Amino acid sequence: MLTASSYRHDIAAARARVSSGSRIVETPCGSIEYAVIGKGAPVLVVHGAGGGFDQGLEFGRPLADRGFMVIAPSRFGYLRTSVPADASPAAQADAHARLLDALKLPKVIIFGGSAGAPSTIEFCLRHAARCSAVVLLVPAVFPPRRAGEPQYQPPAPPRFVPDWMLGSDLLFWLNLKLARDIALERRFAVPVRDFESAPPDEQERILRVMRNTLPLSQRRKGLRNDLATVASPRHHELERIAVPTLVIAIENDLFGIYESSRDVAQRIPGARFVGFPTGGHLWVGRQNEVISEVTAFLNRREHEKPRGAR
Repeated sequence: MLTASSYRHDIAAARARVSSGSRIVETPCGSIEYAVIGKGAPVLVVHGAGGGFDQGLEFGRPLADRGFMVIAPSRFGYLRTSVPADASPAAQADAHARLLDALKLPKVIIFGGSAGAPSTIEFCLRHAARCSAVVLLVPAVFPPRRAGEPQYQPPAPPRFVPDWMLGSDLLFWLNLKLARDIALERRFAVPVRDFESAPPDEQERILRVMRNTLPLSQRRKGLRNDLATVASPRHHELERIAVPTLVIAIENDLFGIYESSRDVAQRIPGARFVGFPTGGHLWVGRQNEVISEVTAFLNRREHEKPRGAR
């Protein structure tokens, strides 16, 4: 039922959910919020647009269950992480490194999803000695095409939207309640038919990701920064990445990033590309397959040494 009391209940629950379970560390890059779960080889999970440490935990928990330690930071402008004057993917990559300094972790596997992929790639380039392997899941990265080839078209950011509207908890809550299918396709890039044909546990996972985007108001600055990044794609020197790499993408991702993801994999030396035909941007119905691919990749011994080591 759509009532003022039901909205107040839901938003209060959302605020309470993100008010615990994380820590803050002060670094030269500003305040960084993060959470840690699991034990084992460390994996830095870099969340996508609309996320935060909580989304990182959502995506990383299956890895924690399989013997990895998951470190899930909130990126610039999300929840309690500050926004520096330079909030570019390169600066965010440096912030990832400063978090590792604070945690006394010399080296990690890094796992970047969607809008978290640009800073993940920059981390591999700028802090190569600290990266043992990289996973790019539905990466929002659009490398320049060769001469004569049409350029990739990043997902079009919405026309000018005031900050109050972009981060409106009420509008987003109403969208989920009154137009769930529209939100599913336009905000989360998941085809409704894929959602409806998915098993109940997968449907619940997607609904949880959607609900847990609240409180949107505490993610507004991060969303603004991500929209600016998407509108002005950076050139990444993908050919210089020298660690084992896995790229996973979905053909019917409604953000249209499948071909660019495959190109990313082709440009990274020795990268493995895995594509699935259906599932949309949140790989609905593919969770077990995606996690199996990632864990098999991460468990290979080759990640213990850099390429060329003996």
